Amino acid sequence: MQGNDKSKDGGLLPDANGKDPTPPVQTEGPKWQKPRLTRKSLMKCCLVKWIIDSTKQQGPDSCDNDLELSMVRHQPEGLDQLQAQTQFTRKELQSLYRGFKNECPSGLVDEETFKTIYSQFFPQGDATTYAHFLFNAFDIDRSGSIRFEDFVIGLSVLLRGSVTEKLRWAFNLYDINKDGYVTKEEMMAIMTSIYDMMGRYTLPSVRDDSPSEHVDRFFQKMDRNRDGVVTIDEFIETCQKDENIMASMQLFENVI
Repeated sequence: MQGNDKSKDGGLLPDANGKDPTPPVQTEGPKWQKPRLTRKSLMKCCLVKWIIDSTKQQGPDSCDNDLELSMVRHQPEGLDQLQAQTQFTRKELQSLYRGFKNECPSGLVDEETFKTIYSQFFPQGDATTYAHFLFNAFDIDRSGSIRFEDFVIGLSVLLRGSVTEKLRWAFNLYDINKDGYVTKEEMMAIMTSIYDMMGRYTLPSVRDDSPSEHVDRFFQKMDRNRDGVVTIDEFIETCQKDENIMASMQLFENVI
């Protein structure tokens, strides 16, 4: 009986094939195991791939160790400070910065760049809307551009953050209008954008009603007091208690 419930409930997001994620079999309550953070796992991230590919074009000797730029609109914080604020090593930050500087000489990345990145990694889908939502989640101060600091701090949370940090970031993504609540409509918009981006070429193909079914199941779990909105506390508490949702958090490595 319990196994049937798992197959119906689904998680926070579909997997890379448009299916509900299948969690590992557990004999006790759901436990989060921090994944091994190898270069291979890091390279699953689209934004990291974009940066590293740009770095390869430059060659290995173009690194600015102290992260200084001349004649740019924005100069990033020092390398030591960023290392303290993130889970990246000094060498990783240097590599990320080389690529960022090459792609964004101004020191800032805009929304159109995000759309270009995701259209390249998901050419058979429509990544425009998802890229828009993702950009807004990174654009903390709503300035219309993302600094290198905000970029790597966000990546650090998504790839190497704690469970709570990742869930807070996910909530921020779903909270489209940033009012501190997630509505069913907002959740549906994010889910639909993900299906539009990668669902069209998944095998087996994703049904048109899949996003709606997925959101209905998930939102019903989240909205515990049935007031029509999900708070960050409801979001985090429900996610941490649901092994399907926790397993689905791994998808961020494929669509971020």
